[in-house]
Amino acid sequence: MTLILYGIPNCDTVKKARNWLMANGVAYEFHDYKKAGIDAARLKAWSGKLGWEKVLNRASSTFKGLPDEAKQGLDEAGAIALMMAQPSMIKRPIFEKDGQITAGFKPDSAELKALLI
Repeated sequence: MTLILYGIPNCDTVKKARNWLMANGVAYEFHDYKKAGIDAARLKAWSGKLGWEKVLNRASSTFKGLPDEAKQGLDEAGAIALMMAQPSMIKRPIFEKDGQITAGFKPDSAELKALLI
């Protein structure tokens, strides 16, 4: 199965990941959240494997710009609803291959290396 990199093209971390993959000859498919969207079932599956707290990008300017009442008492369902409405709130990048996933980009991470085998 092909490695899929999920993200948005103007994200600096996604750009670094894509450049690293190309420089290392790793074939991948790019899924642009902004153009292709993302479905609730996939976000729920990711949340089940990684935890919704890791899938939700609380460091994004989009999340930080939310009113305080939208951030308080957040649970998985609420986080998924936020990420569906604003894909910029999804951690970037997310790599997926053969049902395995990892979030974020650290080229020497064991999780990413395991996906590339």
